[in-house]
Parts: sequence; C-alpha cells; structure tokens
Amino acid sequence: MLSDPISDMLARIRNAMKARHRTTLVPASRLKLRLAEILKREGFISDVSATEEAGRKNLTIVLKYGGDRTSAIDGIRRVSKPGRRVYVRHDKIPFVYSGLGVSILSTSNGLMSDGEARRRKVGGEILCEVW
Repeated sequence: MLSDPISDMLARIRNAMKARHRTTLVPASRLKLRLAEILKREGFISDVSATEEAGRKNLTIVLKYGGDRTSAIDGIRRVSKPGRRVYVRHDKIPFVYSGLGVSILSTSNGLMSDGEARRRKVGGEILCEVW
C-alpha cells in the first residue's frame, strides 16, 4: 500500500517524461483525476482519461512534448507531504518561477490552480508545483 498516492502519480509522470513515453498509467482516484485535469487545463499534459482494465481503474495520461521532443514539464515537485503539511492563506500563495509555473492547491472549494485560488481569495494546502 502506498503512503502517498499523489507523490506516486507525480513520480510516474516525471519518469515517463524523462523516458520520452507518450502515455503513462496511474491508479485512479477522484483526487488524481482532478489534479490531472488541472495539469491539462494549464497546458502541461495533452489529455487524461479514465480506463478500466481487468477490474482495475486507471488514469491514462497523455504527455505533451514540443516539436523538438522537449517535454512541456521541466519540473514537478511535491510540496505538502504526509510528514509536513504546507498550508497558505490566499495572499501568501507563492509564485512558481515568477509566474511561469503553477501551484496546485487543495482548498475548501476543491482542487484549483494558484491563479484561481488568488482570484477566489481562498487558501489551502499546496499539493505540488509544476514548471
């Protein structure tokens, strides 16, 4: 059993990008699906879909590359971990690489990007940063 499924998902995406894979499979959950949808909306991945194979639900994440096969994700990092949770107020949400990256927060209104959280003036737990 995994102690941190979000870290596992981020590691699978990171490893697939380094190996230049087109897709990667991640065990499905609603939280991971919402996280992948935010990554898609922000332009870091091409597509995400839920699939069922041999009775197991998985997320198929289609990775995004540029014309010269450079990945859309330069880095992806877990911020809040099971041993150390990181919470911020809406006016203290940090900018990732001076606004070039995105933080994904878990708020009382659901998962959202840092820009959306600032607009709605809602803080929460910083799950990860992507740039």
